[in-house]
Amino acid sequence: MNSEIIGIVVMYALVLLLALPLGRYIGKIFNYEPTWADKIFNPIDRLFFKLGGINDKVEMTWKQHLSAMLVINLVWFILSMFVLLNMDWLPLNPDGNPAMSMDLAFNTTVSFITNTNLQHYSGESGLSYLGQLTLMLWQFISAACGMAVCAVVFMAMKEKTSATLGNFYSFFVRSATRVLLPICVVIATILVFNGTPMTFEGKDHITTVEGKTQDVSRGPVAAFVAIKQLGTNGGGFYGPNSANPMENPNYITNLVENLSIVLIPVALIFALGHVLKRRKLAWTIYGVMTIGFLLLLIPTIMGETGGNPAIGKMGIAQHTGSMEGKEVRFGAVASANWATYTTCSSNGSVNAMHDSFTPLGGATTLLGMMVNCFYGGIGVGFLNFYIFIILAVFISGLMVGRTPEFLGKKIEAKEMKIAMMVALLHPLLILAGTAMASYLYSGNPEAYAGWLANPGYHGFSEMLYEFTSSSANNGSGFEGLGDNTPFWNIATGIVMLLARYLPIIGPVAIAGILAAKKYVPESAGTLKTDTSTFGFMVFAVIFIVAALSFFPTLTLGPIAEYFSLYH
Repeated sequence: MNSEIIGIVVMYALVLLLALPLGRYIGKIFNYEPTWADKIFNPIDRLFFKLGGINDKVEMTWKQHLSAMLVINLVWFILSMFVLLNMDWLPLNPDGNPAMSMDLAFNTTVSFITNTNLQHYSGESGLSYLGQLTLMLWQFISAACGMAVCAVVFMAMKEKTSATLGNFYSFFVRSATRVLLPICVVIATILVFNGTPMTFEGKDHITTVEGKTQDVSRGPVAAFVAIKQLGTNGGGFYGPNSANPMENPNYITNLVENLSIVLIPVALIFALGHVLKRRKLAWTIYGVMTIGFLLLLIPTIMGETGGNPAIGKMGIAQHTGSMEGKEVRFGAVASANWATYTTCSSNGSVNAMHDSFTPLGGATTLLGMMVNCFYGGIGVGFLNFYIFIILAVFISGLMVGRTPEFLGKKIEAKEMKIAMMVALLHPLLILAGTAMASYLYSGNPEAYAGWLANPGYHGFSEMLYEFTSSSANNGSGFEGLGDNTPFWNIATGIVMLLARYLPIIGPVAIAGILAAKKYVPESAGTLKTDTSTFGFMVFAVIFIVAALSFFPTLTLGPIAEYFSLYH
């Protein structure tokens, strides 16, 4: 047990060790400062812009940035739908996998363009290789869109007055070619050398040690897994995701993949410090996020290492913790660690089945997604945190009798209205969706009997988790839920669309409005936002919003389940 704890401490130390220089590097890319990558990627970038007929030197307003992002997403949405609906006759389908139904194709396409990667299908049997490659491309595009939007907000936060905030296409392409692609090559290489498949051949027919024959699915797995982790995407090439030994063969690959989940979200915090030349502010934001992360990580580990009381009552020893739904090669600690990383970010990949977690472990994974800003997804994690900063600045200003200002820009009623709408959207989507599903199931449980493998408190948690994961753009699930139905495909698809784009539009609009305002230099009366006191205020706002919004539903699910098991 002690060695496992040391392992997760070392893993997080590696995250910080790598995120600091990566953050400076990303900051230089956003600032167009010279880097080692320029000689390699400048010609490639120019080729992309020439083929697309794009002038990457044109400065864009915040509205033009949003228009560009939405157009990119719409074009690829149409292409993805075409591929998924016609996989049965398109090339690169050696195993003869069928095309998707319309509702499943809609859900899958929306899921991948929104960086959610919620999967209502089993990867190796539900997609052709062309389908997998299409979704793999989307994992690059959605992650690069998140980074580009984050860069726009960084530009707006600079100490100046400006109506234009750089060029979205340039931020988008530079994020993909200079950050995502090189790191993915390194990760994929490590995976290949540890046994992850990377081929376009069909299933491999093998003979087991028992003398039986078995078909083992293969494909371009290593490349797919690399971007799924680095881009906080999380979609699995195989149904069991990174619990499958073909995706995640051993502890080394587990460490590399787990580390990759939060590497760029953490690095972007330090990139902010480099872009704004406010490293103290970056460390304050990092401190708040990390405290929140640890407050979720520690209970999750405690819950999963304590064992399952229902199994304990049977007289079965649980020295290794609660191992239901977990891989023996990772154990309870590494599984709980991964679960916290993947739900505090918008990654959603799993190396254990969250549906089998203890009530405490299930509650903390839900909370990580409900808060949705302790690191969060690539780019959008900071955008969610930015909303809480705006709220904290406004509340703090009112409390001390000062005009609310953030980085020299006055925060007024218009910005606050947008911030509040964005802050309330997340709980609205989760709670309204769960209420609708609960009403349908309770009103006619026989008609919807296939939904829940575990009726009762845990069944409610399964439905709550599905909408929470969809709204948080996470994609993990309590897989006791029978989710490949028209209701779940359409309902979660709509939630994913609203939860992806409105929380991007809101912060970008706020940042753009503030950027156009007159810059007021700091004075003795300015509220400092790079102090531990302000950090505590931001944390308090996050805690209050999350507690008031979600505590009642948690009492109906994991908390009620906890008391039913332990008392």
